[in-house]
Amino acid sequence: MQIPPSQLIKGLASFIPWVYTTFARYCTGGTNSARYCYSVWLRHLVMAYENGLSTNPRVVAELGPGDSIGTGLAALISGVEQYCALDVVEYANIEKNIEVFDQLVELFCNREDIPAEDEFPEVRPRLASYGFPHQVLKERNLRLSLDAKRLAGIRLAVATAGSKNSCVRYQAPWYDTSVIEEDSIDLVFSQAVLEHVDDLPLVYNLMYRWLKLGGFMSHTIDFDCHHTARDWNGHWTYSDYTWKLIRGRRPYFINRQPYPEHRKLMQSSRVSLVTERLYYRSSNIGQEKLSPSFRGIDPTICGAFIQAVK
Repeated sequence: MQIPPSQLIKGLASFIPWVYTTFARYCTGGTNSARYCYSVWLRHLVMAYENGLSTNPRVVAELGPGDSIGTGLAALISGVEQYCALDVVEYANIEKNIEVFDQLVELFCNREDIPAEDEFPEVRPRLASYGFPHQVLKERNLRLSLDAKRLAGIRLAVATAGSKNSCVRYQAPWYDTSVIEEDSIDLVFSQAVLEHVDDLPLVYNLMYRWLKLGGFMSHTIDFDCHHTARDWNGHWTYSDYTWKLIRGRRPYFINRQPYPEHRKLMQSSRVSLVTERLYYRSSNIGQEKLSPSFRGIDPTICGAFIQAVK
């Protein structure tokens, strides 16, 4: 039996209204480490450089920033002019964001190397080199980005996110499809978030609409079961009915969609795939154990990193 009893209990308990509210309020996203946010942003930027994409996006949007908007703050510190954070549940708070911001400024001012596998073994994409990316963030541009007056303005924007003319916008929940204007974003990115999106067709379509011509998306996707099964890919063995019980009414959860579904949705949204890196893990589950909904997928694909341009 793959199902950990605690997961089934949590799913069933979420049908009780007050429990549902508790989940919505206290679930966390995990981005409260400045070094983690620094590592994530620079990895996306380095991969954009390696794939011939813009490394100077002016307007950036992030799906599912989590406990803080630190990855977006890293983007702003490195030269991005406007950042929009889109989340399902409001996790981030001003005090935590300012704390992470100050730590990020120090990392950039010191030109710290990108934290690698020894510190964050689960973070993807993997890089060939983790030295500070001077080839991407040119010293002259970086000095301008780290100007004290500019940084003070960003810090103030963190405390007043969402106010008129602020360079920081935080939207939670963001279900309104008009939350971002069409053709207004240079880069939309996410880190281990798209596996949690319930309506993937809508989101891929929206990302296409948001992007300017020549803009791109950059996503790391994790296909692990997220503790819902005893095997890392055991969630693909559950029937649809069993999964509904496990999922319950939690404010967000994993969607179980394997990589081929993401690739299909990218193609149907008309973006052009620039790079795809697939990550594999050994599996104890063969095709005969997979639910009919997932029969035929490769159960060893545990993650993917993709970049695609409009």
